[in-house]
This record gives sequence, structure tokens and C-alpha cells, in this order.
Amino acid sequence: MESIFQPEPLVHSDPSEYLPHRNPFLFIDRVTSRDPGSGATGIKCVTYEPGGFLQVFLLEAMAQLGGIAAATQKGEGGFLASIDHAEFRREVRAGDCLIVSVRIIKSFGRLFLVEGEASVEGEQVATARLTLGVGKA
Repeated sequence: MESIFQPEPLVHSDPSEYLPHRNPFLFIDRVTSRDPGSGATGIKCVTYEPGGFLQVFLLEAMAQLGGIAAATQKGEGGFLASIDHAEFRREVRAGDCLIVSVRIIKSFGRLFLVEGEASVEGEQVATARLTLGVGKA
């Protein structure tokens, strides 16, 4: 597999360069920072969603960004293994621009414990602790 590491921590702002997900299942619009093995930050601008932007999409955005932070190779793949301590502080609406941040707390081989946060205009709207598996089974 081709390495995605470059001298600069942020290689691509396009999340599809790291993830196999495509619209409508890609929940990060742009990667704004990436420190491989440590964390990442990205943006999701919410467009119209019937019934509002679902909370599960916030968790998926954190998981996708966590995969971007944890990945070392293109096409590595991964999965969301567990969600712990998810808290939602307010509804996310069309027009909101989410800043999503993740930090890798610990890794155990191919498993990563990740803390995620989503905020809108500086107001925290969701937090969660996720376990991600990275790499092909």
C-alpha cells in the first residue's frame, strides 16, 4: 500500500483521500489539521436534513475523523467498534458549521481509543469516546 505520510502533518484536506466513504455517507467536508497517530480536526457544514441532523451522524463524523487520524496507509479501512459516554448538548440544524475534533488517547495494536468533540460557533454540541479498529481484517 502507498504511504499517506508526508513531511507536513496535513496531506490532503479532502477526507475522501483517506476514507472509502462517499456522499451521502461521508460526514466530514474538509480536514483542517491532521497529526498522524495523535488527532485531527475537520469541518462539516450541515445542509438540509429532514428532521434535523441526526445525533448518530455526529458520532459517525467523529469516527471518520478518528480513522483519518489513526490511519497510516491509503486504503487501510477500519470500523467503529464501540461508543462510550456520548453526550449531546443541543440539536444541530441546517446552516450550522460543525468543527469536529478527535484526539487519540491510546492504541492497542489496531484498536484506537479516541475522544471526539463537535462544536458550532464555539459551543460544544456533542462529545463521545469511541473505540476504532483500523486496518483490514
